[in-house]
Amino acid sequence: MATIGELLRTGTTRLSASGSESARLDAELLLGWAVGAERTEVIAHSEAYVGSDSAATFEAALVRREAGEPVAYIRGVKEFHGMAFAVDRRVLIPRPETELLVSEAERDVAWRLTSAPRPAGTPDVRVIDVGTGSGAIAIALASLLRRRRMLHEVTVMAVDCSADSLNLARENAVGHAVADAVTFAQADLLPATEPPFDLILANLPYIPSAEIDSLPIAASFEPRLALDGGPDGLLVVRRLLEALPEALAPAGAALIEIGFDQGPAVEAAAAALPGEWRCWIQPDLSGKPRLAHVERAAAARRSSGR
Repeated sequence: MATIGELLRTGTTRLSASGSESARLDAELLLGWAVGAERTEVIAHSEAYVGSDSAATFEAALVRREAGEPVAYIRGVKEFHGMAFAVDRRVLIPRPETELLVSEAERDVAWRLTSAPRPAGTPDVRVIDVGTGSGAIAIALASLLRRRRMLHEVTVMAVDCSADSLNLARENAVGHAVADAVTFAQADLLPATEPPFDLILANLPYIPSAEIDSLPIAASFEPRLALDGGPDGLLVVRRLLEALPEALAPAGAALIEIGFDQGPAVEAAAAALPGEWRCWIQPDLSGKPRLAHVERAAAARRSSGR
């Protein structure tokens, strides 16, 4: 019977040899999952023995990871914005950089709710998450707003073109106790009967088609539909931008995640919309241009203090 420390050393060596750039972390997460313990517990108890069933589960997980399958799919869970989301091959795995979109959405909603008096009968702030996938963005936002006692003044909708993705997103909403607060709908981008929205959130596919096959092997396990953004990566993003004049309320805003080199093209697309529009690109924590803020110029002037 092997100890935790022995299995970690063996697993780390094998995963490193298979090309993992985070071999030790992968091994710790997979062993913790196999024995039913947190990663920190695994690290703290390296001399503990691992039962044969757990060792066999760990071995099977190593084989899958050696083949390139993402740890999140093997474990069936991914941490995002301090929350655990169920994930599988129906959906894109939530990325850390997308947490910026959630944080900015929370800030925007809070500003809308507190910047001016809201007399009785004032409509809810309407938010939509386009291409929701696992539901991580909509669910994390709803959870944050509930903690701040703001959710009762907000309507959150999450849409996706994939029924399979929506099924998983609904499961995640139930798991995080916001199923009563997030409405899910199947639609190609925006539902035709729902606009206008005060806040449109989107993490759409933005990888150029020619680059998909050169991504790390882990990406080959994810739905291509959630990655492939067409020839320049902005095919779907441009479609959403073109819908903004009708989909956004007069003082509304869109927050759209983009590739680090796509800022100028997105700014140009926003500038070409009917009327006057403002677009600025916010960097993520690593300093890479990541989040496009798009709103009407008049709304930008009214909200310049944000």
